[in-house]
Amino acid sequence: MAEIDIFATLLLEEAKRFLENASATDDEVRRDACLHAALMLGFSSLEAHVNAICEELAIRPEFSVHERAFLLEQEARLENGQFKLNGLKMTRLEDRITFLHRHFSGQPLDKQANWWSALGNSIKLRNKLTHPKGIPLITIASVKSAISSIVDAIDSLYQTIYKKPFSAASRALQSKLSF
Repeated sequence: MAEIDIFATLLLEEAKRFLENASATDDEVRRDACLHAALMLGFSSLEAHVNAICEELAIRPEFSVHERAFLLEQEARLENGQFKLNGLKMTRLEDRITFLHRHFSGQPLDKQANWWSALGNSIKLRNKLTHPKGIPLITIASVKSAISSIVDAIDSLYQTIYKKPFSAASRALQSKLSF
């Protein structure tokens, strides 16, 4: 297992542990801090998993230079009559997930799947915390839903691309950590 895969899974375990800590306290300040940490670490884990998958796949010859650029979040520019990857070009996480599903399954991602809808709502919640314009309402239930949708999204990618489940999916929201 590559170091980035281990790190991405550790971030997920930390997110789940912060969620457990939030659920175990009556201290409102501690609870909110744990929920904020859980939500942000959960999305850091999802981004790390998607980045690791894309990095691994981008070296395959089946992808065009434009597809590699998309996977690696780079720009494809024409230089001396040849397309080359050059510079950063951010892409939406949802777009990378749908591209990977389509490429490896040959079908569009089922956007009626429960995890996809929950992930969309969770991204909106994460964005409210990342770019606050007010005080976002972040609850234990909303963070549970977010982390569950993250686990399900990673599991769906693993099953679609690697034809095997994401190993941490079997533990659902239960963390292996004990801090």
